[in-house]
Amino acid sequence: MKQRVLGIAVAAVCLALGAAACSSGGTSSSSSASPAAVASSAAPAATASGEAAGGAPFGSACRTVPATGSGSFNGMAAAPVATAAASNPMLATLVTAVKQAGLAGTLDSASNITVFAPGNAAFAKIPAPTLKKVLADKAELTKVLTYHVVSGRYTPTQLASGTPLKTLEGATVKPASMGGNYEINNAHVLCGNVRTANATVYIIDTVLMPPAS
Repeated sequence: MKQRVLGIAVAAVCLALGAAACSSGGTSSSSSASPAAVASSAAPAATASGEAAGGAPFGSACRTVPATGSGSFNGMAAAPVATAAASNPMLATLVTAVKQAGLAGTLDSASNITVFAPGNAAFAKIPAPTLKKVLADKAELTKVLTYHVVSGRYTPTQLASGTPLKTLEGATVKPASMGGNYEINNAHVLCGNVRTANATVYIIDTVLMPPAS
């Protein structure tokens, strides 16, 4: 199946922090995507298996998700992805970044996507001054954010196959699974298979870095 789509740590961030703070993947590269490009690249086609429709969220961090309300699994399932993320305390920094890049509306209007969402702890690995600089650079921030999004709702079983997935940014990410533990590039999945109205979300512990141009 062709994966095209929608979709935090730019190259400068990773040079400053080293491999521990950022995970790279893929061999292709592209220029920064604008919100308009994100919208025009949204693909309605998606993989939808029984697992995607009914599989439960998994991962050690899932226990921190509220049991009720808009930030619960049931609450998030009823809202589009950016709106749902805003209700999840684990994704507060990501939500700030998405708003800074002007991508919230675009993500909410996309059809059937998978988002590899860095949790707050992933951003905490980045020194505050560096993160502030990244958030202020809309073009670079958009490039990083769109590297975390692919078209189609991917199930854990599909990610375990290890097939590289093309991101909106243009490069690929490499999923993997061993002993029930899932990774995207070298980022670990903390809470996966979380469904929103238009996306499947995998919360990860490291900001992914697009390959350098």
